[in-house]
Amino acid sequence: MRPWYARNLAKAAFFATALFLAPFFLPNEYYINILILGGINALIALGLNLLLGYAGQISLGHAAFFGLAAYATAVATTRLGLPIPVGMGLGVSLSALVAWLIGMPTLRLRGHYLAMATLGFGIIVHIVMNETVEVTGGPSGFVGIPRLALLGFSFDSDRSYYYLVAAVLALAALFSLNLIDSRVGRALRAIHTSESAAQTAGVDIAGYKLFVFVLSAAFAGVAGVLYAHFLCFVAPSSFGFHFSVQLVVMVVLGGMASVWGAMAGAFFLTALPEALRGFEEVDILIYGAILVACVMYMPMGMAGAAAGVWRRIGRLRRGRVPGQGEGGHVG
Repeated sequence: MRPWYARNLAKAAFFATALFLAPFFLPNEYYINILILGGINALIALGLNLLLGYAGQISLGHAAFFGLAAYATAVATTRLGLPIPVGMGLGVSLSALVAWLIGMPTLRLRGHYLAMATLGFGIIVHIVMNETVEVTGGPSGFVGIPRLALLGFSFDSDRSYYYLVAAVLALAALFSLNLIDSRVGRALRAIHTSESAAQTAGVDIAGYKLFVFVLSAAFAGVAGVLYAHFLCFVAPSSFGFHFSVQLVVMVVLGGMASVWGAMAGAFFLTALPEALRGFEEVDILIYGAILVACVMYMPMGMAGAAAGVWRRIGRLRRGRVPGQGEGGHVG
């Protein structure tokens, strides 16, 4: 076993333990619902972070991949009568397939051109979801989606569903950590740093870009099928441009190029609106002020701020105060 794999396995095991213990510190079952939605959003942010934070390719259409998978499993299990695992597999496969078809032409673009292309794709998918009333239910949404059941076990309680989402998220985190430390991860970081230099070094730029784009869409697809079978209802309003932007904010606020930062940003932005519900009409103002403050005082994201605090604690433990040299004299 390679040293980095053992290290990543230990990190993922610690993370899984924290997820397992989290419900025991919550006052009631309502907060478990928030944790479930936070875990689903964290799964999408994890995939988007591989694309944006490590490969440097921006996407403003990831809500579309999320929605395609949700609607695919909804239609497959209700209209077509297919087993739930088959419907879920179709949903994830559809998201990955569409990402492959869209990625081949759009990933030739860079910067804001790529952002506009993915934005246009997301808007088109959202319009289709609204207009194909016979299939999707239109703006009113799609109802009657069965609750998830796998291998003879029905996840009919929120707590059991939370542990399913937590297990999937922990496995996705382990996979992402190992991918980042592998040759693929090094290639993605090289592309982010300089595509010209990466190409000179023999990196298959187009191949790796397409791979990480499809992979991030598959992450969104897994989140989509979990979302559909949790709420048993989906509507186009959940998969619009606003949610795509929110996903990017989750990654940036949490800390780009950080697995833990992306997930922390997702949980934070999922829970924040719930925490501000008591402020009624001014909640959106407080929400915006908090985001602005986070960007101003944590430019490297939550993960960067946490790393800075950890380094400061380390220096203090070694007896070195910032701004002082050896012997405690100001440098």
